[in-house]
Amino acid sequence: MSNKSYWMLAGGLLLVGAPAAHAAGTDNDQFSLSAGANYSSGKYGSTSTTDIWSVPVTGEYDTGNWTFKLVVPYINVSGPSDVIPGVGKVKNGNPHGRGHGKGNAGAAPLPPVPGTSTNGSASGLGDVVASAGYQLFTSNDQSFGVDLTGKIKFGTADENKGLGTGKNDYGVSLDTYKVIGDWTAFGGVGWMKYGSSQYIQLKNGFNATLGAQYKLSHDDSFGAYYYYRERIASGGAPQSELTGYWNHKLGDSWRLQAYVMGGFADGSPDYGVGATLKYTF
Repeated sequence: MSNKSYWMLAGGLLLVGAPAAHAAGTDNDQFSLSAGANYSSGKYGSTSTTDIWSVPVTGEYDTGNWTFKLVVPYINVSGPSDVIPGVGKVKNGNPHGRGHGKGNAGAAPLPPVPGTSTNGSASGLGDVVASAGYQLFTSNDQSFGVDLTGKIKFGTADENKGLGTGKNDYGVSLDTYKVIGDWTAFGGVGWMKYGSSQYIQLKNGFNATLGAQYKLSHDDSFGAYYYYRERIASGGAPQSELTGYWNHKLGDSWRLQAYVMGGFADGSPDYGVGATLKYTF
C-alpha cells in the first residue's frame, strides 16, 4: 500500500472496475498511462442479455495533493437498445435502435416504433471522463486520509447507437481510508447530476462505496468493495454490486490489476471481469 490512497468512484467503475492506489503527494510529479479490457453481461430486468466490452485508456497526473485523470474508452454493446452503458435500463425514445441501418444485402430495416426496444450491436467511442482529486487531510503517519474528487462525464458516446445518453454528467465524491497494519479500510459517498436528453430522462442520484484491502506481500495485494447507486431512471433499478480485485507490482514502474464482480440488482450487470495494466513514468 502506498502512503497515499485515492479511491475514485467510477460510476465507473464501469471503466476501470476497481479502485486503484496512487502515489503519495510529494514534490515529485508523476505521470502514468494505463490500458484495460473489461467485459460485463446481464439482463437488467429484461428477457434479453446485454453484453458490454470496454477498452479504456487512462492518463493520470499526480502533483502535490492533486490527482488529475482522463479516461478515454472504446466500447462495444450488444443487446436491447433500452440498456445504456453506465446507466442501466431506461425508457429510450430514440427512434434509432442499436444497430439500426445494418440490414441484409444493404437494405436498411424499417425504423422501430419510438419507445420500443430493439436488439442489435454497436461500437465506438464511449463517454470520456475527466476527474480532479484533492487530498483534504492526511494524518502525520499517513495512515488516514480524506479526499475530495470532482468528475465530468462528457457525452461523447453516440446516443443514436445506444452507446450513451449524449449528455454530460457532473459528479463529486468524498472518500476516506484507514490503514491498520496490512489492512486498509476505505469508503466514500458521491453524488451525480445526470444529463437528460429528449429521448432519455434521468434524475440525479447518490452512490456509496465500502471496502477493504489486504497487503499480501511487497508486490501483491487483494481486496473487495461493495458499490451502491440509487435508481436514476424511470423503469430502471438501483445498482448493487460486489467487486473483488488483485493488484500486482511488475517492477518499479508497472502494475497489473484484475477484478471480478457480481451484481445483485437489475441496475447492475449479472457479472463482469477485467484487467488493467499501468505504467508510471
